Amino acid sequence: MKPRIKVTINGQVCTGRAGQTLLEIAEHNGIAIPNLCHNGELKHYGGCSLCVVEAEGSPKLLRACSTHQAELYPGAPQLLDGLRGAGEKVFLAAPTGRAAKRMSELTGEEAKTIHRMLQVDWDEQDRPVFTRNERNPLECDCLVIDELSMVDAYVFESVLRALPLSCRLILVGDKDQLPSVGAGNVLGDLMASGLFPTVELKEIFRQSQESLIVLSAHRIVEGHLPELRRHDSDFFFLPQEDPEQAARLIVSLCAQRLPRSYGYSSVSDIQVLCPGRKGELGTGELNKLLREAVNPPEKGKAEVKIRGNLFRLGDKVMQVKNNYDILWREDGDTDSGMGMFNGDIGVIREVDRECITVDFDGKIVEYSPDMLGELEPAYAMTVHKAQGSEYRGVVFVGAPCAPSLMVRGVLYTAITRARELLVIVGDDSAVNKMAENDRRSRRYSGLKWRLRKGGEEK
Repeated sequence: MKPRIKVTINGQVCTGRAGQTLLEIAEHNGIAIPNLCHNGELKHYGGCSLCVVEAEGSPKLLRACSTHQAELYPGAPQLLDGLRGAGEKVFLAAPTGRAAKRMSELTGEEAKTIHRMLQVDWDEQDRPVFTRNERNPLECDCLVIDELSMVDAYVFESVLRALPLSCRLILVGDKDQLPSVGAGNVLGDLMASGLFPTVELKEIFRQSQESLIVLSAHRIVEGHLPELRRHDSDFFFLPQEDPEQAARLIVSLCAQRLPRSYGYSSVSDIQVLCPGRKGELGTGELNKLLREAVNPPEKGKAEVKIRGNLFRLGDKVMQVKNNYDILWREDGDTDSGMGMFNGDIGVIREVDRECITVDFDGKIVEYSPDMLGELEPAYAMTVHKAQGSEYRGVVFVGAPCAPSLMVRGVLYTAITRARELLVIVGDDSAVNKMAENDRRSRRYSGLKWRLRKGGEEK
């Protein structure tokens, strides 16, 4: 089964399958593109040019009937085609389910979580044990890993143990994002060692060069304060020091102001990001307020409270742990499969006391009451949870919080999650403190030193 992909057409996020043309994806999602010569049963010809469309980043008009989604992101598909053209068997992997899913969408190829690729099992102390190792290596000639900044030292060591000696390893990531939850700073140390060929991009290509999102990200990486008082169409800072008033402002932005001004969906297009979970401006409290504003209780709208957790029809929820055994089926299709991953976001479609049904971008999953501990509200989430994802609009809570979270990596990661619009609500002194604090770089794993020492010995 070919992986699902996403394409944004006229502001609408459309789903399709790898290999489909833009015209086929548009028609599948109810968007009409005029055409004359297209016939679904014949080879794509593209002769009449009636179906031409504009694509962001493309200098010319494209024929929707003969342009595939992968052609809009040529870098990754061309790399994979080149490797396979050389006869190499290529695996794609990422540390989280969300990152792997995004990788599949952009490449049109299957990508797995690292844990799934290494075939994780668990010992008696509930610690991960990988069945793919030096005695049972991966059967690939090239491995591409995305979002390497999220990979800790133990997992990366496990990857290396599972690689055949002749395997090519291509690593992709952003060293300025938050480091891994587990020990180590693998990506940063690998780059700092100077022992490996490295290409570092100094420009962000997801947004135009004039974007204040881009400029702010660059300033923060360079150790400068963001220009909070400079507003533009894609960046706003709304000062509010009082936590209660800030919470009200965030709710108003998500439920009313941004949908009215930008046409965004409060559920699918806007994501509130918080440094932490606790406090008046943490994810716990904000999720309660946002749910009541975005998805209020109504007569006939089913909801159920199980073990203190409320689940309401239409709620935005997130899978909070990897579950490789959970079953899903395609919406309106006969395709099915297994596995949901930490960070997957969906919407509750059915609610009763025996089962809650969640739609994860077309994957339909049924949760029994004993499985609901794997779900949390997702109107607001932590910046750590958002790594590997991007959203049309981001509302970031720039307010004082735990000292360990008042760091540059949190701010930079939050800003770079926004694809079209970033709104920061909070205290400018707190935001500036985050920008100034680069403490997260001080991880004394010893990897850089060991690599350099090993290189000198050779």
